[in-house]
Amino acid sequence: MIAKLTGVLDSSGTDWLVLDVAGVGYLVFASGRMLSRLPTRGEVMSLFVDTHVREDHIHLYGFAEASERDTFRLLLSVQGVGAKVALAILSVLSPNEIIQAITTHDQSAIAQANGVGPKLAERIINELKDKIAAITTEDGVIPITEDGTEEEPSPVADAASALSHLGYRQTDAYSAASKAARRLGADAPLEILIPEALKELAS
Repeated sequence: MIAKLTGVLDSSGTDWLVLDVAGVGYLVFASGRMLSRLPTRGEVMSLFVDTHVREDHIHLYGFAEASERDTFRLLLSVQGVGAKVALAILSVLSPNEIIQAITTHDQSAIAQANGVGPKLAERIINELKDKIAAITTEDGVIPITEDGTEEEPSPVADAASALSHLGYRQTDAYSAASKAARRLGADAPLEILIPEALKELAS
């Protein structure tokens, strides 16, 4: 499974780019926002990648930041949202703007994306409002408050970040760390919190 690529930008189009990695050209689909920030052709760049393997094809989706990749995955969990629609949403909204739209129930913001009508925008909000407790950045996991703003790092966030580096999904890691913290108390040290969160994930 390809998770990250570093190579030379070979070419790009309206919804794709080709990254030359040691002589192998990888076709990677990307959002409009991502493509608008590409370096000059021939320059080295890195991408976080989400790999989709199907019976008849393998598609790679590329993102400048881990938070974009994780938001893409979150959007795909909604019924009726495929990769094309998820990329369309990420073309008009940043991950934090998507989170804010969901937490404030702003259907019109999400409906700006091509292929997203009012009904689908409402479904996205309803299905994701309980799933956006955390979103990753290059530094780990940032918990999100009810008004869509970022909280200061906490033991829960640190524990969730550690679990994510062990391979657990970000939302699962944060949920498990939060449950463990509620059981142990808010002042539980990290060395106790992480094992308890692992028990939550195993249950």
